[in-house]
Amino acid sequence: MDTTSDSQSSSDAVEDVLQDQKAAAKSAASSAKAFISGGFGGICAVLTGHPFDLIKTRLQTAKPGAYNGAIDAVKKALVKDGVTGLYRGVVPPLLGVTPIFAVSFWGYDLGQKCVVALTPDRTSPQFSTAEYAVAGFISAIPQTFVAAPVERAKVLLQIQGQAGGEVKYKGVLDVVRGLYREGGIRSIFRGTGATLARDGPGSAAYFAGYEITKKALIPAGSSPSDLNLGAVIFAGGMAGVCMWSIAIPPDCNFKVLKSRIQTAPTGTYTGIIDCARKTIAADGVAALWKGFGPAMARAFPANAATFLGVEASRKALDKLF
Repeated sequence: MDTTSDSQSSSDAVEDVLQDQKAAAKSAASSAKAFISGGFGGICAVLTGHPFDLIKTRLQTAKPGAYNGAIDAVKKALVKDGVTGLYRGVVPPLLGVTPIFAVSFWGYDLGQKCVVALTPDRTSPQFSTAEYAVAGFISAIPQTFVAAPVERAKVLLQIQGQAGGEVKYKGVLDVVRGLYREGGIRSIFRGTGATLARDGPGSAAYFAGYEITKKALIPAGSSPSDLNLGAVIFAGGMAGVCMWSIAIPPDCNFKVLKSRIQTAPTGTYTGIIDCARKTIAADGVAALWKGFGPAMARAFPANAATFLGVEASRKALDKLF
């Protein structure tokens, strides 16, 4: 009996098991870091971008003639509620920001793993632009099921009380209770299809734009971890601009329709196509582009803050585990 050979085979088997365990632990740690850093980055995004988002939502849902433009909407918000009025409705995204952004960045990490798994014969660990985009699109799928109800609650809080309207809800939990009484779970998740149709291509452009910009800023002979904060901020801002530049028509139009579907009384629209038809009939095609200015103004600073928060927290987490 060749005991030496048997011993070697046993040793190799143990080594393989240990390698698999290390790979699994590394993968789990990577997912956990992506989840936590994504949540922190989302908080940074909300605090930076919420005033822009509030003005955009009011422009998208207001009756014709209510505002002369974004500047007029800001002035009226400040006169009526002061500076704090620009943060009306901020509680829902802050409460939901950790799961939404955490799931998004966790989904992006998962998307990258899927790309690697689907290309076992790859010769380079570096991703192409298309592969970054695929991973980004995958990130939008789990994110949507968290984002849709949170955004529905947010826009309902943002628009109440404008133009002398009724203040119906006291907070996010009151919104959720009211929506459930009106139409059950379906009412809470109204607008999910429109959210996914918007966020799929948007996320693909978002993450691909960030990775490509970051790669271009890396000095020769350096690694991504060597990038300074200025480069991270610029790459993050460009990620937001890329998202809008590539997905302007569907993104802007779907946001208008999604906001109207989510804020309209139950039964107003049978779906996104019905909403588009009625919106165009009532306000013209230009109605689909309402809020475009504030959205573009928000794109750079909010997303720069997002990736700055993500990268800073990720470095801190790398030191912990």
